[in-house]
Amino acid sequence: MKPAIVPRAEAWLEHVKRVHPIYWAKHWSWVTVRAILVIGFCFVILYPLFFKLSVSFKDRADIYDTTVLWIPKHFTFDTIKIAFKALNYPKTAWYSFTIAGVSTLLQVISCSLAAFAFARLKFKGSHLLFGGVIFTIIVPVQTIMITTYLNYRYFDVFGLVGLFTGQRGVNLLDSYWPFILQSITGMGIKSGLFIFIFRQFFRGIPTELEEASYIDGCGVFQSFYRIMLPNAIPAIVTVVLFSFVWQWNDNYFVSLFLTSTDVLSTKLPVMWASFSLTDPLYAYLVKNAGELLFIVPIVLLYMFAQRYFVESVERSGLIG
Repeated sequence: MKPAIVPRAEAWLEHVKRVHPIYWAKHWSWVTVRAILVIGFCFVILYPLFFKLSVSFKDRADIYDTTVLWIPKHFTFDTIKIAFKALNYPKTAWYSFTIAGVSTLLQVISCSLAAFAFARLKFKGSHLLFGGVIFTIIVPVQTIMITTYLNYRYFDVFGLVGLFTGQRGVNLLDSYWPFILQSITGMGIKSGLFIFIFRQFFRGIPTELEEASYIDGCGVFQSFYRIMLPNAIPAIVTVVLFSFVWQWNDNYFVSLFLTSTDVLSTKLPVMWASFSLTDPLYAYLVKNAGELLFIVPIVLLYMFAQRYFVESVERSGLIG
C-alpha cells in the first residue's frame, strides 16, 4: 500500500499541473468553445428583436441608403406612430390583454386543481385520466374545429336550454364566454401541459407538509390552498407566463370565436394588407413596427418572470 502524500506535496503537484502548458491549453480551449456557443445562441435568439428595433426607428430615406445597416441616420418615431394608429393599439391591446389575462387566471385555477388531484389523490382510473390529459397535448386543435365551433354556436348543457326555452341552444360566439368556459374546464390552450407542470411540481413537495396540515384539521381544499399553492409559486409563474404568451399570440381561437372584436393577433394581418399597395419597402418598415408593438408586452412580462421561470423548469422537470 502506497504511503499517503503529504499536503505540501499535493499542493506542489497541483501547482505543477496548473502551470503546465497542456493544462492551460485545455482550459482556454474549453472556455473559447463555450463562449462561441453562448454568443452564437444569443445571436440567433436576439437577432430578430434587434433587427426589428433597428428597422422600426428608421426614416423612409434610410431604407434607400445602402450605407445604413443597424443604426438609423434619421432616427424617427413616425413609423411607430403610423403602426400604432393603424392597429388602433389602445383598443386592440386592451381586448388582447383582457382575453389573455382572464384565460390565464382561469387556467391557473383549473389546471392546478386537476394537477393536485393527479399528484396527491389516489383514485381508480387516475392513470387513465392522466393519459388522456397527456393526449390532449399532442392532438392538434384544428382536428376538432367544427365540433368546437358548433358546441359554442348552439351551446346547451345536457339539453336543459332546449328543454326550457324550446331553442336549439345559446349562441356564445362573438363573446368572451368560449374562452372562459374552455379555461375554467381545463380545455384551454395547452391546458394539458400546464396540468403536467403543476403535477410534477406538486409531486416534489414533501408529503409531510400535507400530512401535518391534515393533523391540524385541514381538509383537502384547505391543504391545497394553504400548503400546496404557496409552495408552488415558481410553477404558477411559469404557467402564467406560458398561458399569457400563447393566448396573446393566438390567432386560431380568436378568429373562430370572435367576429366583430379586433385583437392584436388578428389586426396585424389586416394592417399588412392595408399597406400592401404602398411602397413595399415602406410597408416593410410599418410591418416591423407593428410587430414590435405586438411583442413588447411579452418581452416585459418575461423580464419580470424569468427568475421564477428558470426555477420552475429546474424543479418541475419540464425539460428532460
